[in-house]
Amino acid sequence: MPHGVQHGLSTRLKAIVDLSVAQYTARNLPMLQRELDQQSARNRARSYRPTEGLDPEFEGLPIDPDPVPGAPFLFTLSGMANDADAAVPALPPLSDEAKAALRQEVGLADDYANLVGREVCTLLLAHRLRIQQAVRDLVEPQVEALLEELSRSLDAPFDPGSPSSTG
Repeated sequence: MPHGVQHGLSTRLKAIVDLSVAQYTARNLPMLQRELDQQSARNRARSYRPTEGLDPEFEGLPIDPDPVPGAPFLFTLSGMANDADAAVPALPPLSDEAKAALRQEVGLADDYANLVGREVCTLLLAHRLRIQQAVRDLVEPQVEALLEELSRSLDAPFDPGSPSSTG
């Protein structure tokens, strides 16, 4: 399966788990929720946020292209975002007791995320054959068409009649 299809599916599944965990946290984990709210307020104070508001299939992907040796960037989107982050004050420090309590709540949120993730996977298992059929019917023909087009557009390096072998 092409990476784009896998990435789109996994980010959508992650969004389901994230929403469930956010609801669980808001109901049951007050200290963690307070920390998340403080971080959200800090994030909103940043003037530049290039990774926010993206469609799910683009979340988590690099925001800058890979560097080309010998061709430096004048600027990068991640560099501009880091500059904006530096201008926002840090969160207040926590006591050792508060850190321990927060770790415990984070552990509970992680356990809940694992529970929801397993439940989502169990539900998807019932649709496995339909998903496989959809990949065969919709994705594989697109991949085959791309490969066919690519094979037509490439020069054959050892074909005596090709332009690249006569040069």
